[in-house]
Parts: sequence; structure tokens; C-alpha cells
Amino acid sequence: MDYLSKSDVVAQGIRELIHSGELAPGDVLRQRDLAKRFEVSPTPVREALRKLEAEGFITSELHRGAVVVRSEDARLFENFLIRANLESLAAGLAAQKITPEDLDEITKIFEELRQLDQDDERRATLNRRFHFRIYEAARSPTLLSLLNLLWHALDGGPRVSRSHEVSDQHHYALLQALRREDSNAAAEFTRLHIMDGANHIAADPAGQAAEEPASTARTA
Repeated sequence: MDYLSKSDVVAQGIRELIHSGELAPGDVLRQRDLAKRFEVSPTPVREALRKLEAEGFITSELHRGAVVVRSEDARLFENFLIRANLESLAAGLAAQKITPEDLDEITKIFEELRQLDQDDERRATLNRRFHFRIYEAARSPTLLSLLNLLWHALDGGPRVSRSHEVSDQHHYALLQALRREDSNAAAEFTRLHIMDGANHIAADPAGQAAEEPASTARTA
């Protein structure tokens, strides 16, 4: 029989509570309560929550902590998890292979994007151009094809409810990592940017962010 660590046992227990409906979508998971329930210290609980977030069962919100992902958000959240892994890989590769010409074009798109107002319809198109110009710099046709398929699966691209100021700050940090040719930082900034978008969708009480028309939704 395979050995199960305490964190594995806690994670399995929480999964069963979610599947049974005892933990409903939107419920907050408090580490102290879980530790008491499963008779473990806080450390295995934290490890279990990290596993469940990676699997798409929960998400972490800034002021609430770990929250069960709403059923209507499950597919979208899974897409964000896939994006976070593939796009961080592409950004890391891009930082290793980027040329001055690539940087000039990416910078130009970034400057155009941050000049646009929150509700400007052109933001969605420029946002996609910014991200994909970076991924083109990775010079991996297979990876680029996978990312195109994934964005098409999101019906016009990922849309979240955060402000354009926050998105622009994320984009700037990513651009700076590319300029330094810092592969690890480029990958990490990309992952954080994407998962922050997933948290904004999960935090919307009616799933509105995922349902906004492309002309008004905020891009990731």
C-alpha cells in the first residue's frame, strides 16, 4: 500500500467534503478549523491547500484565504492553471532567446496598451498582441500553437475583473525581466499575473467577469 503523508490525507479528506457537498462552492477553508477536524498541525493543512489549489479545487483570495472554487468557475479555473504553466514556460524561454528587435516591438505594444482607458475596446486586442509577441520570442512553434488553441478555447481570450492599472504593472514587471534576460523572473511574473486573473474570476460572486462581452471585459 502506498504511503500517504498527513498532507495527502488532509487533501483527500477535503476533496471528499467537496464532492459530497458538505463544502460548497464559495466556502472559505480556515486552516485552524481544518487542523482541528483532521487532528493535525497547521503545516500539513497548508501543504494540502497548496495541492488542492494546483488541482483546481480551491483558490486563494487576498482577504478571505482559501476558498472552494464555484462549480461554474471550475472549467475556467482549470484553463487558467494550464495557461499559467504553459505561458510561464514560454516567457522563460523568451527571456533566454529574446533579441533587441523583439524587445523594441514588445515595448511599443506595452506603451500603446497602457495609454488606453479601462473600457477602451482596443485593450483586448493589444493585450493579446503583447502576450503573444513575447511567446513568439520563445521560438517554439509547438508551444505557440498550444497557446493559440488555449486562448481560442476561452472564447476571445481570458477576461478578468481587475483594473487595467494592475494589469499594466504586471506587464511592466514582465517586460523588465525580459530586458534583464532573467528567465526565472519572467516565468514567475507570468505565472503570478495569470493566477491573479484566476483569483479575480473566482472572487466575482456571480461569475460576471467570465460572462462579460469581449468589448467590455478586462483582459488578463
